[in-house]
Amino acid sequence: MTGGVRIPLNDYGVLGQPPAPGEWTPTLTVSVVIPAHRAEHTLPLTLASLARQTYPAHLTEVVVVDDGERPAPPPSVSSTASSTGRPSTAPCAGPSPDAWPVSSAWPVSSAGPVPERLRVVRPRDGAWGRASACAAGAEAAEGQVILYLDADLVLFPEHVEAQMRWHHLADHLVVLGHLRFVPGLDEIPASEVLAAVEAGTVDKLFAEEDTTPQWTEGRWDQTDDLRAAGFTAFSVMVGATASLPAALLRAAGGLDASLVLGEDTELGYRLAQAGAVFVPDRRARCWHLGRSTVMRREPEVKRHNWPYLAERVPVFRWLRRHPHRTYLVPYVEVVVDAEDASFEEVRATVDGVLAGRLPDVRVTVTGPWGRLRGGRRDPLGDPSLDLRLMLACYEGEPRVRFRETVPDDCFPVPFRFHCPPGWVPSRGTIGAVVKHADRQRLGIVSLALDEREDGEVVHARLERTAAVTRARRCARPGDDLDDLIHEMFGTVWDAGDKWGLLPAESAASAGSVDGAGGAGSTGKAGGTAPPGPGRAWTGGSGASPGAGGSSGRSGAGPSGSGRPGSEGSWAGRLGLRRSGSGRSGSGRSKSGGSGSGRSASEGSWAGRLGGRRFGARRFGARPLRRTARLLRRRLRALVRKDRPCPASV
Repeated sequence: MTGGVRIPLNDYGVLGQPPAPGEWTPTLTVSVVIPAHRAEHTLPLTLASLARQTYPAHLTEVVVVDDGERPAPPPSVSSTASSTGRPSTAPCAGPSPDAWPVSSAWPVSSAGPVPERLRVVRPRDGAWGRASACAAGAEAAEGQVILYLDADLVLFPEHVEAQMRWHHLADHLVVLGHLRFVPGLDEIPASEVLAAVEAGTVDKLFAEEDTTPQWTEGRWDQTDDLRAAGFTAFSVMVGATASLPAALLRAAGGLDASLVLGEDTELGYRLAQAGAVFVPDRRARCWHLGRSTVMRREPEVKRHNWPYLAERVPVFRWLRRHPHRTYLVPYVEVVVDAEDASFEEVRATVDGVLAGRLPDVRVTVTGPWGRLRGGRRDPLGDPSLDLRLMLACYEGEPRVRFRETVPDDCFPVPFRFHCPPGWVPSRGTIGAVVKHADRQRLGIVSLALDEREDGEVVHARLERTAAVTRARRCARPGDDLDDLIHEMFGTVWDAGDKWGLLPAESAASAGSVDGAGGAGSTGKAGGTAPPGPGRAWTGGSGASPGAGGSSGRSGAGPSGSGRPGSEGSWAGRLGLRRSGSGRSGSGRSKSGGSGSGRSASEGSWAGRLGGRRFGARRFGARPLRRTARLLRRRLRALVRKDRPCPASV
């Protein structure tokens, strides 16, 4: 098993065909976790089918989580919860049904064989629900892989082995089993099911035409078994039969025990952000006895789940229709490095972000906040005055937070946008860049803004969390993360002004077409308006950054001479997918050479960027309603200018 396999998007086909069941030698241990609530009639059948699996018994343990209301099993077979708060466990002393702790409440005649290594655990006092039960089972599990099963499944003999063969190929796979819904025990006797399990004829219990496929099977068919599902593969994760490495489960934070329904979808989302690849296996077959809750009460399940998922799964954009709401997990984290910037530059950038059309955005301002001390000081001569003003400016803004440093990724937030201070996005900039990254399935989008005199390129950068964590998981010593992201997801450079990302001076002098200019915006209707996403800057009162009209400001303060970027230096090098250093935290990237000094124009570096793989795609003209609003403002300004002064009374 190796984590170094580089799987593009969700196309696990690069792993090749896994070995056929029975033709390989397993080495990984697996813990089968079964949450059980009112399953006294079906669980014995599930355990019996687990006892007849082809995966080696010495590598398999079964952990049943008793989530019922009945009292805990007697001390002879179950220890009470320890003082550390860990769930109580009861190891089963052999395969005899009499030693099965939960069987005392069920007819022994219905119990068949049980797995050799069987334990029963109970959640912590007061905890209930499937998510809590699964969390308790995973905490007690000792296997390298966790396989979640519902307590009303009858497995085909190769079910566990079919899933486990994938986990021997890579350590970041989530494998989904293949189930079909069949009549319940009210239509077929449990003894008949048990007889088929013991005879090894589970596949002959039901005819294919008498079964109902799970809804996920349609998605498998549409996406070549999820190979073409891209970033949405997680949405078909159903916890009825799913396996994943225990380390990956821990990295994703485990199941959210506060959820009583929809916990598998929410876990799938976080696993995707942790770099997981989702693999459905049609050979991991099983029968689901009876219809599921979703099949019986689908409208009620959706009504219950959607508010919870809207708060926790930001990529479900159809659940977040409100234009001004914030949510538990934001859609984009915007990082602004304030260490070498002025208060005005940081305020212009942050205000521009907060005024955007994307409401579920969180802003993280990084800087040396530990430098600030209390006590008497000169309020106007304080060397840390700018930092204090930043804190004071957003003291009451819940969407802005201040950090000394930023973690390597923003898990579980799906996107992080690094924006240098002093550059102001238009209202639609961030949303448009994110849509572009989604449509083109990109891991990184870098937007060139300006070149400093020392050759550093000032740029903004959108990073996809799933791509960054996948690259970090697959990296070997000496690997460059940006190279891995480019290989597995794709990266691209583009011109920042094309997406409406302008220096604060240009944004302020141009006014705010959308009614949300940067800090210090005059709000005047006159002048040339900053371009919207997908529109290149064409001149006027403000000039394109890096095209001869820059004031010389950059993300780290004045650049010196304000020399325009040249095609022979950074502009020409933007024909490459990225610049040399790959730094993202400060929004700057090194690039050698000073170039010829020739002003970059639409026909030089901007044109070159527009001709790149994804750069030529433009996102249409400004919506007509904004154009009409701009014309109305200008008309009112002209009327006020020409209106005669009223006569004095």
